[in-house]
Amino acid sequence: MANVVVFGSQWGDEGKGKIVDMLAEDAAAIVRFQGGNNAGHTLVVAGEKCILHLIPSGVLHPGKACLIGNGVVLDPEVFLKEIEVLAQKGVETSPARLMVSKKTHIIMPYHRLMDNCRENALDDAGKIGTTGRGIGPCYEDKMHRCGVRAADLADPELLREKIKLALNEKNVLFEHLYGVEPLDPERVFQDVLPLAERMKPYLGDVSGAIQKAEAEGFVLFEGAQGTHLDIDHGTYPFVTSSNTVTGNAASGSGCGPRKLDRIIAIVKAYTTRVGGGPFPTELLDEIGNRLQDKGGEFGATTGRRRRCGWMDMVVLRESARLNTPTELAVTKLDVLSGLKELKICTAYKYRGELMEYPPQEQNGMAHVEPVYESLSGWEEDISGVTAWADLPDAAKAYLERLEELSGVPVGLVSVGPDRVQTFTRG
Repeated sequence: MANVVVFGSQWGDEGKGKIVDMLAEDAAAIVRFQGGNNAGHTLVVAGEKCILHLIPSGVLHPGKACLIGNGVVLDPEVFLKEIEVLAQKGVETSPARLMVSKKTHIIMPYHRLMDNCRENALDDAGKIGTTGRGIGPCYEDKMHRCGVRAADLADPELLREKIKLALNEKNVLFEHLYGVEPLDPERVFQDVLPLAERMKPYLGDVSGAIQKAEAEGFVLFEGAQGTHLDIDHGTYPFVTSSNTVTGNAASGSGCGPRKLDRIIAIVKAYTTRVGGGPFPTELLDEIGNRLQDKGGEFGATTGRRRRCGWMDMVVLRESARLNTPTELAVTKLDVLSGLKELKICTAYKYRGELMEYPPQEQNGMAHVEPVYESLSGWEEDISGVTAWADLPDAAKAYLERLEELSGVPVGLVSVGPDRVQTFTRG
């Protein structure tokens, strides 16, 4: 059976976790390939909510191998806490089914401190809305080739030396640039050591585990955030610190690109964004408030209110060309019920030109004018719909228009938060 990649096609929060949870039932293994605990996947099973930040969403399916790839940056405290919470819910989280790549980079206490120092030093106009989890500084150390990798947790002397090396430079910045107390390398080492001991049983060769899983079934690759938060292709500098596009599913997990077959773009039926950055279709009115309230649009990680707006096909069209999806999975369609008129942004006006793709200049999207077309809405409550044929005609027309404008067929539709409120196009 073909391997599957699930990615966010907007600015994150599209409902990837729910779709991964649904597909995981038939998968041999689920792999998280990028990001850190700045992402949050909310799952609802039988009315019970579960929020995950690092462990792959498929963990709620008994017996499924859950793998964390080398493209992830992992905070041991968060990882171990998630294990504890899941265990309290009766979910098995033993090393027999949960593995962290030895090549995964580790978020250290000084990464979190650096993240917050930098954001606090900026004025409001310059803030990018970081979650302060240390994600960016950890990726910086990775690129600077001085990062702590998961395998280092099993080598205390190497771990101590790497901490000392990292703080030689960072302590100068803490003390003389940001005016905070420098960190004692030995104290940091002693604080991390107990976490390292608990992490060691979970470390392994994720590439080998993927290869083994393929002999038993298909592998499901799970990303975090969304395409337009990609460090290269997103709305820079209001982006995350990793590549969120599907091409990174291979390099971020340790397998070849020919292993990626079915690529599913998760699309919220409207558009949301958390934090700073341009948002052309944002609604600062009663409709925007309605979408926020009815959709429960609060960040799973930070609890911050998500900004809401109309569907932006320029954003989705760009995602399609960057990720080559085989299908769309449209989530939260039920939130649009009750609106008499729906709008879709089909293009931008930018510097006197009509554009079907985002401008490539930094902050270009902050200066575009969205071009809208209107469609009829529907009044019916669709949260109990389980088949395409039972959707209101206006809802079908809306989805079909998304297909036409993106060039990608709709394969899955979600009409509520629970696992059972998703169906295939059929």
